Amino acid sequence: MVELLDSINYWHWLALGLLLLAAELLGAAGYLLWLGLSALLVGILLAVVPLSWQLQWTSFGSFSLITTWLWWRRQLTHDKQSDDQRDLNQKQKQLVGQVIKLDEDFPAGKGRVKVGDTTWTAKSETLLTAGTLVEVIAVDGIILTIEAKK
Repeated sequence: MVELLDSINYWHWLALGLLLLAAELLGAAGYLLWLGLSALLVGILLAVVPLSWQLQWTSFGSFSLITTWLWWRRQLTHDKQSDDQRDLNQKQKQLVGQVIKLDEDFPAGKGRVKVGDTTWTAKSETLLTAGTLVEVIAVDGIILTIEAKK
């Protein structure tokens, strides 16, 4: 087994990298991308610098962990930014600017207001009477801030 590991050269690493990248094209959802690139990196490094088989596998593992972690960090940042800007499937963001007619009197402070087929907790600075048109001006978590429509 040691003789087999000792006989691995840079062509083997390049072939493994290309094989992993080809397998990624079949729909591995990104799992094999970073392993393939890491194998290519080891192949390039081995073409330039002679490495023992132990160092080759250690380099492959290290490169795989580093590239995967870097991609994860980038993707996490990107996902957080896009979630803040996205309105799809975020009902509370879609409510801002909506005008609602109150079914019953709304006390100053917190109360419940019906929006469509759902009731929401809402807050208002002033007492609002039934039949008043109110506008949702902000959403804080699941609490709507409403004020009388002018």
